[in-house]
Amino acid sequence: MSDLKKFGTLQFLNFALGFFGLQFAWQMRIILSGPVTENLGASPFLYGLIWLAGPFTGMVVQPLVGALSDKTVSRFGRRRPYLLGGALIASLALWIFPNSQNVAIALESSLGIELPIWSALCVAAIMIWVIDACINVAQGPYRALIPDVVPQEQHAMANSYISLSIGLGSVVAAATAPFLKWAFGYQMSIPAQFVMAATAFSLAMIWTCFTIKEHQTRKENLKEAAVANIKEDNFLDSMKNFFLMSPEVSKICLMQFFTWMSTMCMLIFFTQYSVHTLFGVPDLTSASETARHTFEDAVVNGTNFSSICFAIFNLICFLVAIPIGALAEKFGNKKVHIISLLSMVAAYLGMAFTVNTVYVAILMGLAGIGWASICALPFAMLSKYIKKGTEGSVMGIFNIFIAGPQVFVCTLVAWFISKCVFDAGEGLVNYHWEYAFLIGAVCLLCAAFITRTIKED
Repeated sequence: MSDLKKFGTLQFLNFALGFFGLQFAWQMRIILSGPVTENLGASPFLYGLIWLAGPFTGMVVQPLVGALSDKTVSRFGRRRPYLLGGALIASLALWIFPNSQNVAIALESSLGIELPIWSALCVAAIMIWVIDACINVAQGPYRALIPDVVPQEQHAMANSYISLSIGLGSVVAAATAPFLKWAFGYQMSIPAQFVMAATAFSLAMIWTCFTIKEHQTRKENLKEAAVANIKEDNFLDSMKNFFLMSPEVSKICLMQFFTWMSTMCMLIFFTQYSVHTLFGVPDLTSASETARHTFEDAVVNGTNFSSICFAIFNLICFLVAIPIGALAEKFGNKKVHIISLLSMVAAYLGMAFTVNTVYVAILMGLAGIGWASICALPFAMLSKYIKKGTEGSVMGIFNIFIAGPQVFVCTLVAWFISKCVFDAGEGLVNYHWEYAFLIGAVCLLCAAFITRTIKED
């Protein structure tokens, strides 16, 4: 690997473009999956169960595909088959997902039988799982591609470009439809937005795969596979010793658990909160066509507003990420992280008790400060306790405390909201979606308190 040539700016941009497409697709899935599944009859609890795709595929697919890519020997390299395959299959699922109703109708016609009323929702749920699984198929090997093709002294810069792609991909995905509506009066349909995401994902990943070459021969690949086998043999030992590295590691993991409980309360439910709480749209899962038509404009406006808020959220995260790192170097990770978490608590509480859209947009920007810290400082805290040569195993175990909490949000929090029903008039009901932010604020306070107990040099 010592003969790897240094990357220039153009090569870094080529390398990061694929991740831009990946994040573009992921952000679109976050923002618009709620309106699509609700229109097909998904209750809050069913919507939460569908969201289980993310944590389960994250805990299973990424480690498995990462290990497979270490051993893959092909003329196209070790990582690129997974990058390209994941992107293309996910793009197909992104196109099918908002058209699930049409797919169900086509199946009825071709089979000559009448399918259950929930068949379209079943198709949508399957597509969500395919999308999440394929994004994880691409994401793990993408990170592993850095040491394969980038010189060691440039690894930090390569990760910086990926972070840049994450921020820009999220902002562009979230802001495109509202911008077109504001600038040209054109309302982009939900299926069109998913087609845009599918196109961005596939084309961006194709560009990266064809412009970045994996400089490894078959012999080198086999050697890497042998090393991977050795590391796999030591994985259980790493898992046993994970919490023995330091008592502080247990605290960091517990902090991460509560942090991601709160984060997913926002990521999963914000669009529904925007449509139903801020814009006053009742639950339409079992409403008549007349009622659906009555609230059609409000649903579109609420969804567009959610996209704007996610764009603000990710833009602030992008802008403050480097300053937060600089402040952490000066004052310590713990102090900066606590302040960042408390700023997110304030944002959550504000959103739980207001229906003013201007205030909510500002509060989402405030939450972006906490998000920037969440994406960086817990890993910086943990890195001090990682022994050399165990980085992959430790980070793999640590990921359990990111994906695991999502299961609780997708089940318990979704079930709780489904029980918090109130009369919306004219025979319709609504749910207290804002309760997700109250739960998230409590979890963040727990995380901040645990962070305060962590000993830091």
